[in-house]
Amino acid sequence: MNAISTKAMLDRIRRLDIRTRRMMNDSVAGEYHSVFKGRGMDFDEVREYVPGDEVRAIDWNVTARAGHPFVKKYAEERELNILLLVDISASGNFGSGTQSKRELAAELASLLALSAIRNSDKVGLLLYTDRIEEYLPPTKGRRHVMRVVREILYHSAKGRGTDTVKALEVAGHVLHRRAIVFLISDFQSNGDAAKARDALRRAMRQTNRRHDLIAVQIEDPRERDLPDVGLLSLEDAESGEMVELDTSDVSVRERFNQEAVTRVKKLLGDIRSEGVDTLELKTNAPYLPALQRFFKSRGRKRL
Repeated sequence: MNAISTKAMLDRIRRLDIRTRRMMNDSVAGEYHSVFKGRGMDFDEVREYVPGDEVRAIDWNVTARAGHPFVKKYAEERELNILLLVDISASGNFGSGTQSKRELAAELASLLALSAIRNSDKVGLLLYTDRIEEYLPPTKGRRHVMRVVREILYHSAKGRGTDTVKALEVAGHVLHRRAIVFLISDFQSNGDAAKARDALRRAMRQTNRRHDLIAVQIEDPRERDLPDVGLLSLEDAESGEMVELDTSDVSVRERFNQEAVTRVKKLLGDIRSEGVDTLELKTNAPYLPALQRFFKSRGRKRL
C-alpha cells in the first residue's frame, strides 16, 4: 500500500472514530451496560451487618473474630468478551447510496467496540467469507479497536462467497468462555436454499447455547426495490451469475420486491425461532435509533 493510500485510509478511520465517539453518549453507554451484564458476582469486601441485610450473606469467620456480625459484599463481575463476527463477502461491497453494507458494518462495529472498552470489556474480531479471513482475539484498548475497524474496512478478502455456518463453528472453537457474539451480515448466500437454511439454524442454535448470539442483518434498499430504468443486467456479486430484467415492467418490479421481502421474512423467522435476537439495519437509514430501540427492547425482556 503506497503512502497516499495509507494516509487516506488513516484519515477515513480517524473520521469514523470521531463520528462514533460523538454518538457514544451516556444513553448508549448506559443501555449497553444494563443489557450486557457481567458473568456473575465477585466478592468485594466485608462490612458490618445492618438490619435488613440477608442473613445468608453473613461472614461467620469475620463475625467470630470481631465479636459482632459482618456480611460479605459482592460486586458484579463486569468484564465480558465481545466477538464481532463480520461477513466481508463480495455482496457487502454493494451500496446504492453514500454507504456500502461493509461500511455500515464497520461503523456499527466501531460503536459496539467503543461501548465495550468503555465498560472494560474485551473485543475480538472474526472476518469471514466462504472461508475464515482473519481472527483477532478479544483484547482491550483503543488501539485494538482502531485495528478492528481498519480490518473490517480494508481487509482484502480472498473469498467471494459466504459461509456463515463455518464462521459460527470456528467462533465456537476459539471462544473458551461465554461471550456476546454479534453476527453482522447481509445473510446472502448461494446453494440449496432449504439445506442452507437448516444448516444455519443448527449452527445458530448451537452457538446460542454456549454464548449470547445477536444477528445483525444489513440490507440496501435496492435489494428489495428495483428502479424503473428499462432493461437492467444484474450480477450476483458472489457467484458472478448474470440476470437480465425489464424493470419498466411493473409486474417484474413487484415480483422482485415480493421475493426479496419473503426471503428476509423467512431468514429472520428462522433466526428468531432459535431464540436469537435480531437487529435489522439499512444503508439508507440512521442506525443509532434502531440500535437504541434494540437495547431497550432487550432490557425489557430481561427484567
